[in-house]
Amino acid sequence: MMFHQISDWNDAYANGPNIPGGERWPAAWVQPAQAYRDELQGNGRATLDIGYGERPRNRFDLFLPPGKPAGLVVFVHGGFWRALDKSFWSHLARGAVESAYAVAMPSYTLCPEVRITEITREIGAAIELMASMIEGPILLTGHSAGGHLVTRMISATSPLPEAVRTRIRHTVSISGVHDLRPLLNTAMNADLRIDAAEAQIESPALLAPLPDARLTCWVGSAERPEFIRQNALLANIWTGLGAQTCAIEEPGRHHFNVIDGLADPRHPMVRTLLSNTP
Repeated sequence: MMFHQISDWNDAYANGPNIPGGERWPAAWVQPAQAYRDELQGNGRATLDIGYGERPRNRFDLFLPPGKPAGLVVFVHGGFWRALDKSFWSHLARGAVESAYAVAMPSYTLCPEVRITEITREIGAAIELMASMIEGPILLTGHSAGGHLVTRMISATSPLPEAVRTRIRHTVSISGVHDLRPLLNTAMNADLRIDAAEAQIESPALLAPLPDARLTCWVGSAERPEFIRQNALLANIWTGLGAQTCAIEEPGRHHFNVIDGLADPRHPMVRTLLSNTP
């Protein structure tokens, strides 16, 4: 019999120090993201910095396929709700764009300027505007903190209006943090300022899914055990609450390269995200 207990909560959620060469990121994303923006701007298929709110970071980029979009994919970035912005991830739109979908990528106000509850509202406002611009089904995906934010959009207390909720066909949370309670034990909570009450209302794992929710939780097999646990947790709980769920561990992938599949239209991550059936 083997018991497990976490003794170092900071290390449990620390990605860079536990990945060989982890110091390469996030700088490694800057050049490919810029190159993709330049490519699509050059052929008139990118609109940058579309405003969806009053705060400076309430902006999203929209990337379009050559013809009429088959639908809308929304990618929400990570950074533990307190770092990074939309500019690091533009190249990850390629897989869906080359599959005929429009892709929108929002920035949002970071902690500690706001709390996670307000970030959830901002992402809801962004998606509502995006949905008014692009017809068809909506597919949501997000990485790490972004995985939390997109699963909040399909939780019972989603900030989205009903007309938008009913268009969401599938959500893929990549290395998502679905239960915020462990983060109360980390040093980063000095910025996040999560308390027990906010953890309760903002943790998808503590909420019911929307009716007919369809969720894939995707994580790399080489990630920190906490991310693997968080990945399985939401799929497990929401299965018991009637959602269609799937949990995937991609072999050999760590927290920073597990998202690479989004840039390839042939990758199983893209094919899963855009699939019509569970």
